[in-house]
Amino acid sequence: MLQIYTGTGKGKTTAAIGLAIRSLGAGRRVYMMQFMKGLAYSEQSVLRGFAPQLVLQTTGKPFFIAAEGMLSEEERAAWGEDVVVFPPGKPPADYVRLIGEGFDEAAAAACSGEYGLVILDELNVALFFGLLDRQRVEALLDRVPAETELVLTGRNAPEWLVARADLVTDMQEVKHYYQQGVEARRGIEN
Repeated sequence: MLQIYTGTGKGKTTAAIGLAIRSLGAGRRVYMMQFMKGLAYSEQSVLRGFAPQLVLQTTGKPFFIAAEGMLSEEERAAWGEDVVVFPPGKPPADYVRLIGEGFDEAAAAACSGEYGLVILDELNVALFFGLLDRQRVEALLDRVPAETELVLTGRNAPEWLVARADLVTDMQEVKHYYQQGVEARRGIEN
């Protein structure tokens, strides 16, 4: 089955990690690739040493990206050098290459038959920013063994992917303390 966790609400990666724990408990091997993330998130230190049946990889740069026009001047100033802004449709070539290499590694794992669950965390965001193209992802979806559960997370899941999925959860933000100026908290958001 193909599962998608998307939407503006909090909890997409958290839900995928919960499913990973459940799968491990059922004796399945789990592979997780986190796109657009370095090793800066609290769950990573636990997951990397949690169980030998769980493989966690990351691919990304230590900055955020945004297409021109996505951020207000205030937001751009607040991010400072931690964000790279690019012309729409022209993401940084080195970032595209890095994400592509990570995708190839994750695709090999997904098609290997070694894993009962494969999680491609933030893949939807990589698609949204043009770091990966639809053809590569669809080619992977065509090759994944039937016994491998595939989970794709991240905001802005494209309609073609939603249409192809067996399960889609759209997490919507109703209220978030971020809107009152509360930054990401260690152990809760990162």
